[in-house]
Amino acid sequence: MTNTKRILTGDRPTGKMHLGHYVGSLQNRVKLQDEYETFIMVADVQALTDNYDNPKKIQDNILETTMDNLASGVDPKKATFFIQSQIPEIAELTVFFMNLVTHNQVLRNPTVKTEIAQKKFGESVPFGFVAYPVSQAADILVLRAGLVPVGNDQAPMIELASEISDRFNKTYKTNIFPKVEGYYSEAGRLIGTDGNAKMSKSLGNAILLSDSEEEVIAKVKKMYTDPNRIRPTDPGKVEGNPVFIYHDLFNPDKNEVEDLKQRYLVGKVGDVEVKDKLSKAINLYLDPIRERRKLYETNPQMVIDILKEGTQKVRQEAKLTLKMVREAMGINYF
Repeated sequence: MTNTKRILTGDRPTGKMHLGHYVGSLQNRVKLQDEYETFIMVADVQALTDNYDNPKKIQDNILETTMDNLASGVDPKKATFFIQSQIPEIAELTVFFMNLVTHNQVLRNPTVKTEIAQKKFGESVPFGFVAYPVSQAADILVLRAGLVPVGNDQAPMIELASEISDRFNKTYKTNIFPKVEGYYSEAGRLIGTDGNAKMSKSLGNAILLSDSEEEVIAKVKKMYTDPNRIRPTDPGKVEGNPVFIYHDLFNPDKNEVEDLKQRYLVGKVGDVEVKDKLSKAINLYLDPIRERRKLYETNPQMVIDILKEGTQKVRQEAKLTLKMVREAMGINYF
């Protein structure tokens, strides 16, 4: 019953996507879509765990999130898009999975601990937020997917999903679910423009995939560099410098990058030139993404149809999974 050639990945529809999403997951989706049966979930239920009092924010961003995927090169003929809340079987599977993990096991999850701290919940952590790693396992396994392209920071979530899969199979003596593995970006987590360890919409340190040329230039101008470098003639630090991390990732002219690094190290180039060349490189990188996005922005019904058709397909797969789950658990009474 397992299907190791099936991918599940997705995004929370809380805003437009950024370069961190692209290097962390989107480019791998594009790379793998010819090789695997790919499912991409718009995770609106997961987004509600910390936006429950603002559902309109989620509604407004469902199309935006889907368009960013399509603009990045995910082909709707090769990948199936669907909306999480429209698959009730995920919620049912989550309930069954909750019996297979402990409360402390979820709370010890490094990703959960980090996000609770970032969101400053204090003592008011919604239970839905604590439980979402279990729901995330259900997202993956309702489609019996075995591979999940995600950023490195999501590794603990993938490990938990694999543990749940294994525990269910052993407990109910079945082989419904595959081993879950992460497909991690070689680039790892992209540092924010402010030098923060992670690019994030909520932290306001992100370059969006849909940013205009002018917006990119403005954001790069404000980028954090070497704080100890006062004048262009001062020797600067290249390693760990966000401007050069971005050059390495997004500037295809490696000779230019190496020249800038060498001159920066000895104080023979200013931040203005380094940032100017970075802006040009990022804008060239984003140009094809912007062009594809325009097609969908002017044809929103096309995006709605892609989501509707994909959701109907996933619903059928999810029903099949739950039929097998109930049979394995012995709760198919009628």
